[in-house]
Amino acid sequence: MTMATLLVAFFALCSLSAATATANFIDNPFLVKGKVYCDTCNCGFETTATKYIPGSRVQIECRNRDTNALTYTIEGITNSEGEYSILVESERGGDFCDVVLKQSSDPVCDVPSQGRDRARVILTRNNGISSDVRFANSMGFATARPLPSCPQLLQHYHLNDDNF
Repeated sequence: MTMATLLVAFFALCSLSAATATANFIDNPFLVKGKVYCDTCNCGFETTATKYIPGSRVQIECRNRDTNALTYTIEGITNSEGEYSILVESERGGDFCDVVLKQSSDPVCDVPSQGRDRARVILTRNNGISSDVRFANSMGFATARPLPSCPQLLQHYHLNDDNF
């Protein structure tokens, strides 16, 4: 065999391998996982008094990076542990995607916490992440009345009315 023939054969083999790997990636859906909680102390983050909310609705919303037009949505519901798992069947590389709180199943804790009402997720394989699982930050609802034990609890975090 000549050097040119070997080079063509090598190039064909590499191209076939790359095409097979790409086809495998395209067929796998993404799995987006996260948690929804009740911020029982209204402090804006999870604490030891946090309760996770089963039966709450969340939605993945993807928007075009250039036009901000809504391009994709899918809903999910939290399980008995306040966790959700949502399958996203398609690559969303040209979009910004967020998981958004839609509705709490707890009538005492049903106001979305400001700054914790959405979580950005990256739904593309063109970023070096080898797993199909994406983990979103926890999102929370606030309660109308914080628990009586909250001032004591916040002292453990070295927080008081002056610096919180």
